[in-house]
Amino acid sequence: MQIVLPDKVRQIITVLQENGHEAYAVGGCVRDMLLKREPDDWDITTSADPEELKQLFERTFDTGIEHGTVSVLLGGESFEVTTYRIDGKYEDGRHPSEVKFTRSLSEDLLRRDFTINAMAYNDKDGLVDLFGGREDLGQQIIRCVGNAKERFSEDALRILRAVRFAAQLGFTIADDTKEAIRLLAPNLRMISAERIQTEIVKLLTSSHPECIRLAYELGITQIILPEFDAMMETTQETLHHFCSVGEHTIHALSHIAPDKVLRLTMLFHDMGKPAKKTVDEEQVAHFKGHAEVSRQMAADIMHRLKFDNDTLRKVEKLVHFHDYRIPAEIKSVRRTMNKIGEELFPDYMQVRRADTLAQSDYQRAEKLANLDGIERLYQEIVRKRQCVSLKDLAVNGSDLIKAGVKPGPRIGEILKTLLEEVIEEPERNTAEYLLGRVQEVLYDFVR
Repeated sequence: MQIVLPDKVRQIITVLQENGHEAYAVGGCVRDMLLKREPDDWDITTSADPEELKQLFERTFDTGIEHGTVSVLLGGESFEVTTYRIDGKYEDGRHPSEVKFTRSLSEDLLRRDFTINAMAYNDKDGLVDLFGGREDLGQQIIRCVGNAKERFSEDALRILRAVRFAAQLGFTIADDTKEAIRLLAPNLRMISAERIQTEIVKLLTSSHPECIRLAYELGITQIILPEFDAMMETTQETLHHFCSVGEHTIHALSHIAPDKVLRLTMLFHDMGKPAKKTVDEEQVAHFKGHAEVSRQMAADIMHRLKFDNDTLRKVEKLVHFHDYRIPAEIKSVRRTMNKIGEELFPDYMQVRRADTLAQSDYQRAEKLANLDGIERLYQEIVRKRQCVSLKDLAVNGSDLIKAGVKPGPRIGEILKTLLEEVIEEPERNTAEYLLGRVQEVLYDFVR
């Protein structure tokens, strides 16, 4: 099997070899090349220690020198080169208390997480595969290197990475690896919120977001996202649904684009349902007010997992409006664009459609026809450049001051009133008409 290394990677390996050291491309880049996927980055492992490495290249900087990692700069690109190492005892379930450099590639590969990530390659020796990684790639299996319980006890984040790789690659997890996950999932409590956030997002935005079901079955979500377990255990006795809240959520994830904000929105959109469920005398379930509870839960969880404010703001708003239904009438569409925001309105439409496609067949055709109608009207509004926000209003605060309105909060109130008129009647969005209305609106306020 010939792997074509990038020129700069080959150059680094060659320099090391010519100076008496071993060097290989290693890990995920080798895995991806065998899968005919483009690697995100290229990691190199070597028998040279960090000081020997730095003497051989003109431009380097210490990336993780305590763990033997040095970045080599070539032609504006950076490549991480790490000395073969043996990890010491893992005392916090995440990081080794010490590392010891070694001259043995096999000892270095033995410390890695999964067989498919424990292969190395250079042009001289070809593929080095000591643990059956290539065979596992062929059989589409995620399997730990050596003893699974030992690997997960060393670094609990590997538990979440196993499911994430399964989601990204469409692979299954080996039985012994699954067993170890079930046993050691509680160790995820030792992992930082930021690390958990990263793995959740990678899982959700993968081609198989339904693997969150696997995380539930293996006891992972019980530790990192117990709110999801509550959804999986909440049934929906209504004609509009055919499965639990959690299963509906999984279906909805698969019906929306692999975008972080959209997938997170679908994960959270019904999270308030378990708390708001009631059952009437006819044994029909109702979830009144669940959208607002879901919004608050989404905000709480995203704060807990240290999401950035921009993502939090967008997801929170989309969750709040995910069940906001409007008729396919152009005035209603303009009002909703104003309420949700022009930026998020297309996302709102995707959320509504994914939610509908994940429901039962009951009235689905009518629901989708409604959304199709709204979409056509939205495109018409955009095409005609109709005003739905203050930024497109034909007058602004300065215009009102010139027209005699005193600076102050009243200006904002007048602009809001004028915008409401324009949303109802777009042809009124002219400076002449709006300035002619200023004194009448002002009089209504003070009357």
